[in-house]
Amino acid sequence: MEADIFEYHKEEDTVDLEAFQGGKQKLIQPTSLKDPKLEKLKEALVAWINRALKQEHIVVQSLEEDLYDGLVLHHLLSRLGGVHVPVEEMALTSSAQIRKLELILEELDKRLGPQDGSGIKWNVKLIHNKDLLATIHLLVAMVKCFQPELDLPPNVKVDVVVVEVCKSGIKSDIETEVLTEKRDPGSDSLSNTEREDPIEQLLKLEAHKVNTVKQAIVHFVNQNMSTLGLQVTDVDKQFADGVILLLLIGQLEGFFIPLHDFNLTPVNPSEMLHNVTLALDLLNDTGLQVSSVDPQDIVSQDVAATLKVLYALFKKHKVNK
Repeated sequence: MEADIFEYHKEEDTVDLEAFQGGKQKLIQPTSLKDPKLEKLKEALVAWINRALKQEHIVVQSLEEDLYDGLVLHHLLSRLGGVHVPVEEMALTSSAQIRKLELILEELDKRLGPQDGSGIKWNVKLIHNKDLLATIHLLVAMVKCFQPELDLPPNVKVDVVVVEVCKSGIKSDIETEVLTEKRDPGSDSLSNTEREDPIEQLLKLEAHKVNTVKQAIVHFVNQNMSTLGLQVTDVDKQFADGVILLLLIGQLEGFFIPLHDFNLTPVNPSEMLHNVTLALDLLNDTGLQVSSVDPQDIVSQDVAATLKVLYALFKKHKVNK
């Protein structure tokens, strides 16, 4: 079995015995690499990165191949953490990439810290060597830190071969390493109830309580739209074409949306859908994700969907008003 392990590793990379003397190297077992749970986690992380960096026009296809040079991590840290590390945009040589990673990981480690009491599970050398295990550990920690509301596939674990080189020779062992936390099946229903969207809970209450919340949201919207000479009176219908929603997002987030990017006077469902889709994309770009809302829901005047979006904006910005 050990022969198979080392033969597999030889195909992937070369073990530097001197470099690992007195230390350990972890290699994911080939069987674990084919685990559907691991594949789903990788897909979820790729999708998360691409959503976060959509505005920068950065597209990641492979965790193993696209993160080793520091470019993606640099932009993620800037976008999600608001931290700009003064490094060159494109590091073309190996030494430049390593130096860039050193600065980026130094900033990340300050914010992420040890994971699960077992120390930091990544370093510059591992990331630059395209170590999948270390890269996933780093990205999962970043999700927990910067976007904890994002649900990653739970209970993902892999079998790893732990190789240790010491003076007496090479030691190896097989361990199971946890990538994402286990979700207790017995508490799923309770957990989901506790974490149910507040708007879903609201709509189960009496009509007068629903109207009270609607009035508070309308007041918040009108406070922010008054400088544009616009007023909302019907929260159920006035956001269906996406125009007021886009203008509200621009007002709250402090940026101007070019008029040629959307339809200021939409005349058909297709133009309305374009506006609302743009609005939800902008929310994602600012790190504000609204769960279970499809652009078509807003266009169709789905009250729950509309209130979810407005409540998310209200919750984020009301403290500053």
